[in-house]
Amino acid sequence: MRFSVYQVSRKGGREKNEDRMGYCYTRDSGLFALADGMGGHPEGEVASQLALQTLAALFQRDAKPTLKDPLRFLNDAVIAGHHQLLRYATERALIDTPRTTVVAAVLQGNAAYWAHCGDSRLYLVRGDKLIARTRDHSYSELQETLSQVVPIGERFNRNVLFTCLGSPGKPVVDAVGPLLMQSGDRILLCSDGLWGNVSDAEVTEALATRPISDAVPELVEQALRKGGPKCDNVTVICVEWESAEDNDSLSGISTQSLGEEVFASTIQASMLGQEPADELDEAEIERSIKEINEAIRRSSQKKS
Repeated sequence: MRFSVYQVSRKGGREKNEDRMGYCYTRDSGLFALADGMGGHPEGEVASQLALQTLAALFQRDAKPTLKDPLRFLNDAVIAGHHQLLRYATERALIDTPRTTVVAAVLQGNAAYWAHCGDSRLYLVRGDKLIARTRDHSYSELQETLSQVVPIGERFNRNVLFTCLGSPGKPVVDAVGPLLMQSGDRILLCSDGLWGNVSDAEVTEALATRPISDAVPELVEQALRKGGPKCDNVTVICVEWESAEDNDSLSGISTQSLGEEVFASTIQASMLGQEPADELDEAEIERSIKEINEAIRRSSQKKS
């Protein structure tokens, strides 16, 4: 398995960054995830971090080195994240539960699988075409769909969601896959800070015409400019799929030399007692990637 990845998170005009993103992988499977802690509820940054930690922990447990059923894994892991938030609130006697949206994708074999809850989105671009996009769990998106069938009067605010992790009721989780991947396919996961200010057409054009290392930061800057002084957090993680046969490529991450028990992750293992950083800059990401690559090299040396 070979892929390239680029990720960035900006605080925008908010007091703190409640978005979290990251990825982890074994030799034959990769998990890419993003969560957006919800304002109006306590500790949004805790909610998003706990959701990602739960996904990563279960992926590490189950991907040996592949997931038996990626779609079931995604659904169960998202629901497990929900229960972690309920448990967190109960243990601390919080009046309200921290809440978050989440979107996650698994790349395994030659296929992609994904699931989401809330309005954090996934885009899949192939060539110059938008092949797939998640549909937000918001009343405005639901209304837009229903308006094609029956006339709709009053319009809802796009920020009003009908499901999320940490809510009193069981979350709605939409899961899709498998979708066969082709070399050069690009999957972008983002919080609403991006898509609320940048159109689907602009996302597609950027991914179709530029390397992801150029397209992603430009999309983020564009969202920040359009969002103005009160812009929401803007977070993006984008992965470009490369065929296993692309052995001559010097770019990206190759997992072919990994042992079956090797697990690498950029998702912080624990945040308890620590203050999460508001800005996740490229220097921090590069340090994390270097640490992963060093662990991979050590594993390869042991095998040889």
